[in-house]
Amino acid sequence: MRSHPDACPGAVELHQAADGGLARIRVPGGSLSAAQWDVVRLAALELGTGVLEFTSRANLQIRGLADGLELGARLRAAGLLPSATHERMRNIIAAPLESNQALVNALDAALCADPVLASLPGRFLVTVGASVSGLGGDFGLVDDVLLLAGTDTGVRVEDPVDALVTAARLFQEMRGSAWRLSEVDGGVRKITEHFGVADAPRITPVVTPVAPSPVTPGVPLGRLDARLLAGVPVRLTPWRSLVVPPGTDTTGLITDPASPWHGVSACTGRPGCAKSLSDVRADARAWLGTPHALPVHWSGCSRRCGRPQGDVIEFVATSDGYEEIR
Repeated sequence: MRSHPDACPGAVELHQAADGGLARIRVPGGSLSAAQWDVVRLAALELGTGVLEFTSRANLQIRGLADGLELGARLRAAGLLPSATHERMRNIIAAPLESNQALVNALDAALCADPVLASLPGRFLVTVGASVSGLGGDFGLVDDVLLLAGTDTGVRVEDPVDALVTAARLFQEMRGSAWRLSEVDGGVRKITEHFGVADAPRITPVVTPVAPSPVTPGVPLGRLDARLLAGVPVRLTPWRSLVVPPGTDTTGLITDPASPWHGVSACTGRPGCAKSLSDVRADARAWLGTPHALPVHWSGCSRRCGRPQGDVIEFVATSDGYEEIR
């Protein structure tokens, strides 16, 4: 059982990293209008280091902030901070190539409208759609299927928004100090019993990454120069990539599935993280092109932050170099 609350940063409640304040901007469903995207880009340029970091939950991070007040004001004006009380629990990953943003928006609004759910941990996660169903959400929706801790226990729902709020309330009531539904003893069973099960075939949760292309470009090591893609509507994916309109200038991004950058990710590393034992991004760049199975994730310490879901080969920094974990 957890002995302390999670310390996930928010857009206003910053994490103090070695290179300054770190803000994590939740983007439920990943969709940003051109105007909203420009608000975030300019905030990174004017308030932070000028770089946007993409997370494995399809959120954005800005580093090097003096405080979160100005950023919070800009995000609130752009409609990207609808609830200060629920801000850190607004984690909804959606299948990026499906038409599901309206459902995501309804889920987000309903979760934020319930005062009880303001205390959900920053690790709380909802997935929407088949291609992201295997990303380990506390709850997931695939058509009428309600996944619990990444598993189809047979629960089927008619109103996905109401069912999700009900399930989240049940989790909050029973979780104690747990961060995830999977950590609650008997939690999945209790929620399954509450809803009941249907006599229907079970589905197997999957992860189907978006392949790089001119309209689904990847972001090398999840770090984007905030001067790029000005005035472009985007949709973030949990694979540190975007969906952009056809014809968008994607210079500097990964558009070739055969690119050596495809399938390589890394945590922040030095100098941004004081706990890191190495500059993992520089080491990853130097390693790039080495014949090796993919995907590969580079971690600066044993915490292994930012590790993608699924089967990933890891290079974890130690005091003696790197340990390869398969």
